[in-house]
Amino acid sequence: MGRVYFISDLHLGATYFPDKMQWEKRVVRFLDSIAGDADELYLLGDILDYWYEYRNVAPRGYVRFFGALARMADRGTKIHWFIGNHDIWLFDYLRNEIGLEVVDGYEVRMIRGKKFFLTHGDGVGQLKPTFRFLRAMFRNRLCQKLYAAIHPRWTIAFAHGWSKASRRYEDHILPEFEGEDKEPLVIFSKEYLRDVDPEIDFFVYGHRHILLDLPLNKRGCRMVILGDWIYHFSYGVFDGNEFSLKIFDEMS
Repeated sequence: MGRVYFISDLHLGATYFPDKMQWEKRVVRFLDSIAGDADELYLLGDILDYWYEYRNVAPRGYVRFFGALARMADRGTKIHWFIGNHDIWLFDYLRNEIGLEVVDGYEVRMIRGKKFFLTHGDGVGQLKPTFRFLRAMFRNRLCQKLYAAIHPRWTIAFAHGWSKASRRYEDHILPEFEGEDKEPLVIFSKEYLRDVDPEIDFFVYGHRHILLDLPLNKRGCRMVILGDWIYHFSYGVFDGNEFSLKIFDEMS
């Protein structure tokens, strides 16, 4: 029996990467390295820095990445893509072409006998009013139709410019863990354990771009944040007993 892999925040296609193609090729090398061992692959959001599927048109690029996912799916790996706040407009194209599952929001799933709470992380916990408004607007069907009516030459340039303004790779500003009493995802996870489901074994998130593996109670529940592929090149792996965070080291 193979393993279950988790990865998030690749931000493929981001204009702040020094070489977008080399970034994509590195991800593909990672996927190829696990292809023979992966029973399941969970993509926990912000895999693409921007994506919008028009009715009959999909954005250019990502050919090697999509090809690697297709090869894995054809070999029997189950692929689950939980959308984030950057790849929010993922509809049915990749689902139909590759055969992967697209999930919007969070889900609680049993994986190898353990209960996992899975989501990107942008939609849980205490959200700032401006972010909550933008998130609701981006998911509104009417707003999506109005956006689709704008020519891609304008929307794609706007989206990449917005992303670049919010995070400049060359600044090398790493997000930091805010502490158990302040980190929103930790607060949410503890409240969920207390008020909703005390049987969760693992909370697994992306979004925050930090590496974190934090025990939440004496029963052994752990909260994991997967890091990213901007600074960390990190991923999670679960073998049915142990969940571990790892760094993709092409020399190992």
